[in-house]
Amino acid sequence: MIIFPDISPALFSIDVGGFEFALRWYALAYIIGILLGWRLAILATRRSALWPKNLPPIEPLQVEDLLTYVIVGVILGGRLGYVLFYKPAYFVTHPAEILMLWNGGMAFHGGLIGVIVAAFLFYRRNLVPYLSGADLLALCTPVGLLLGRSANFINAELWGRATDLPWGVAFPGVAAQACGQITGLCARHPSQLYEAFLEGFVLLVLLLYMSFRKKALTRPGLITGTFFAGYGIARYLVEFVRQPDLQFQSVENPIGYVFYSDNFGITMGQILSLPMILVGLTLVIRAYIRQAL
Repeated sequence: MIIFPDISPALFSIDVGGFEFALRWYALAYIIGILLGWRLAILATRRSALWPKNLPPIEPLQVEDLLTYVIVGVILGGRLGYVLFYKPAYFVTHPAEILMLWNGGMAFHGGLIGVIVAAFLFYRRNLVPYLSGADLLALCTPVGLLLGRSANFINAELWGRATDLPWGVAFPGVAAQACGQITGLCARHPSQLYEAFLEGFVLLVLLLYMSFRKKALTRPGLITGTFFAGYGIARYLVEFVRQPDLQFQSVENPIGYVFYSDNFGITMGQILSLPMILVGLTLVIRAYIRQAL
């Protein structure tokens, strides 16, 4: 196994009048991901030949305004998604903690819904074609996923199930070392890195190749559909080795399935990924049909 390196969750911290200010790796991942996504969006909108009829959905100067909407959508959607999808019973009895973002707790699927709603409002207000506008956001999203999942690893959170594979990681903490009958150090799948590779790197390379080499942006909805289906498939597969949230585990259900029987089980992450796969495949098929017509 690999012993988890001693990495501080904060890049640095300073004390200002008794108040500690810390720049954490997770926050840094969000900041850099947003900045890189912003630059990629500007690059794509400046190349009119990539878009239908040589018309980008928005002007490069509008990207900053769109970014403001997206940031609000990510934060509100991600937090509310975590509250509703993963710990609704807890937050019903602790409603004040819903606003305590610094304690952690964000859900990608909730953040995605938040971005969709925020982008819809921005696009309707600015008369932007919805599918091409969605393609622009989908093209930029894997950058944030790559950095965010990497930050999850650095924070030693969202680790995977126990494994005896040679690249299994012994994460710190009592919860990470609670591996049933296993005594001593417990090795777990570094599922954060699996997701960073599949949802981030692989999906980013694929979408960049499709957009800048194959002109996939000229087919509205194709990049969005590929992102939805690609992320959904990647997340569905990684869920088989990712440790589920504690509220879904019990003595009778140690795997953490939301629905399970003797021969079948499915996790919350897989449930939320299935609609993404279906919507993604529908958009891909629609894009090719409309192109043919």
